[in-house]
Amino acid sequence: MSLQRDLEALRAIPLFAKVEPARLKLLAFTSEHIDYEPGEIVCRQGEPGDAAYILLEGSADVLVDTPSGRVKVATLGKNEIVGEIAILCDVPRTATVVAATRLHTLKIAKDGFLNLVTQFPHVAVEIMSELAARLHATTQRLTQVSLRLAELESRRP
Repeated sequence: MSLQRDLEALRAIPLFAKVEPARLKLLAFTSEHIDYEPGEIVCRQGEPGDAAYILLEGSADVLVDTPSGRVKVATLGKNEIVGEIAILCDVPRTATVVAATRLHTLKIAKDGFLNLVTQFPHVAVEIMSELAARLHATTQRLTQVSLRLAELESRRP
């Protein structure tokens, strides 16, 4: 895959959409292409996170271990990112990601990403803005679910 295609893939990710193309080229240049066959694990819940993955081709299932077993919480496809929390903070992986189909990814190492935001602080501001919007949307969804649960609880005899 060419550097230009990698750049276009990064620009399609909302997290990177407002980052200058020259900065994204640097990130693309330091990233690595990795392929996965269906059923192969991209990353495992609970493990330390050292990279994020942009899905360039194919799809992947996001699975979360719960007390009642493993639950599929999402299926991701082309131009989506997974594992971004791992490159932003030091927490274990929050889910297991498994290739659902043949999968071609662009692996963004934590070190390369942190180097980018250290050298170009305005990149960090753009990314923080996108993350704040995502957190707001997640909070809204959780509030709706909580209200529904409370309503169901109040109807119980």
